[in-house]
Amino acid sequence: MQASGKSTFYHERFAETHEHVSKDLFRHNKNRGRRQEQLVGEALRSGRSAVVDNTNPTLEDRASLIELAREHGARAIAYYFESGTRDSRERNGRREGKARVPNVAIFATAKKLVPPSRAEGFEEVHRVKISEGSGFEVLPWEGSF
Repeated sequence: MQASGKSTFYHERFAETHEHVSKDLFRHNKNRGRRQEQLVGEALRSGRSAVVDNTNPTLEDRASLIELAREHGARAIAYYFESGTRDSRERNGRREGKARVPNVAIFATAKKLVPPSRAEGFEEVHRVKISEGSGFEVLPWEGSF
């Protein structure tokens, strides 16, 4: 969900090695999904890894990205950020300016959220929890969330 730590996780774990692709970075683009796929495709064609730093709550949101990875011989790996609406709203409340999203967006995402699975085509699925005072805890996929 929004405000679950995705961007911070990217910066801590992947910024040195992966391209950062986030729809938040091109808010004024009329077709942000297409632009996202273009940027991921460019990175993969150039032999670089990419992290898609977006909510992608449904199977449909993720399907084209998984297919894009397959087309380029890349591994599609999912990181599912465990965050309830209360925690996400609390973190969102500490955001400034355009980084803050309306609370209704968090509730809408929670309503349609389908955790990722290997059955979708991901080669790996990890759970990510924010640990008090120690950053992130990455846990293995255990069949269900």
